Amino acid sequence: MKDTKARYIIGIDPGTHTGLAMWDREEKKLVYAHSIAIHKAIESIQATFKFEKNDDSEFLFRIEDARLRKWFGESTKGKEQGAGSIKRDCSIWEDFMKDWGLNYEMVDPKRQTTKLSSEQFKNLTGWEGKTNEHGRDAAMLVFGY
Repeated sequence: MKDTKARYIIGIDPGTHTGLAMWDREEKKLVYAHSIAIHKAIESIQATFKFEKNDDSEFLFRIEDARLRKWFGESTKGKEQGAGSIKRDCSIWEDFMKDWGLNYEMVDPKRQTTKLSSEQFKNLTGWEGKTNEHGRDAAMLVFGY
């Protein structure tokens, strides 16, 4: 965990359907937890920092980094292609963060709680909104940070 004074912690679960979640450290609550297309997620972050001129020290991005994954289940050609795609997405996110000078950390997937059902997620976080697996995974990167 990175030592940060950031108020908002934004979780990103890379993929075609990118999970995006935000935790407000002052309010101690999830602000949102959803998934959108990867290009829409990048556009959303660009718009926030380009047009609102936010101080990026208020934000810390935590990005699940599939490139750090060392364990693998049963291998199939489809799974291998999917894993390669996610690893490429992680590289894109890291390059984007560097290029925009944003405060971020790449997070090892094994250190995160993932694949919660909507009921488990609701019981753990108190989140009442609709979520999918990607949004929940992104939220678990930031919940309680």
